[in-house]
Amino acid sequence: MKVEFEIIAPDQGSSFKLINWRSENDRFFWHQHPEYEIIYVKKGSGKLHIGNHLGEYQEGEVMFLGPNLPHTGLGYGVIGEHEEIIVQLKDIFLGNDFMSIPEMEGIRKLFERAIFGISFSGDTRSKVAQKMEVLSQLTGLDRLISLLEILKILSQSAEFKILNSRDSRYDFRHQDEERINRIYNYVEENYTREIKIEDIAEIANLTVPSFCRYFKKMTHMTFTDFLNEFRINNACKLLHTNMGISDICFESGFNNISHFNKTFKHFKSKSPRDYRKEVLFVGSLN
Repeated sequence: MKVEFEIIAPDQGSSFKLINWRSENDRFFWHQHPEYEIIYVKKGSGKLHIGNHLGEYQEGEVMFLGPNLPHTGLGYGVIGEHEEIIVQLKDIFLGNDFMSIPEMEGIRKLFERAIFGISFSGDTRSKVAQKMEVLSQLTGLDRLISLLEILKILSQSAEFKILNSRDSRYDFRHQDEERINRIYNYVEENYTREIKIEDIAEIANLTVPSFCRYFKKMTHMTFTDFLNEFRINNACKLLHTNMGISDICFESGFNNISHFNKTFKHFKSKSPRDYRKEVLFVGSLN
């Protein structure tokens, strides 16, 4: 089975990515990425395939997966409602040397075990689930501290099971990783202006047709979808501020408010205005 490479970028203004995911089918079937991943299954159950481990998962499941460990999206093929909260982060999300300080020894060992895939149970599940639920409502330093608290709980827990008896990480080609990183870095630096497909193909050192095939093959999404999703994620951050929606549209790289509204609804299932209302409502509860 071919392992697809998933592009992951930290949320704007953050050192890690947080996903509240609701669907009946996952975008990626059998995939891997160089980031660590904390998964909390809020709703749903189904089949589990992580590395060489085959099994089932239930609602409330909490797992920690290491980098380049191939796995199926937990929602793949599930009929009915399915919801996950996912954190994706690199081992250097706090800097190159942070993991080497004495206070991080427990978390460092947790990261070492994660290359085999870890499933947690008991009180650990409920504690982590509670913190994952509120993580999306936090910003800045509060959000980072909450993530460190989650990692602390996982690192101190004895309620866990190792999913693979051997290292099952996928060794993808270094050339692909470098090329994907060049593409992402270019988007990150230029998403506020027009990005022509010819320019990004040149960055990847490919012809336009070859680039389109390559990007779709590696990510299971078109470059246009990737760029739009990147811009919408930036717009979501700006919707937490007092900036006007029209200004957010142009600041995020869109040149047409109608197209911005349509694209936002495609990715977020709600309008920018409704998204902002939800943000303000959640903020009023804190």
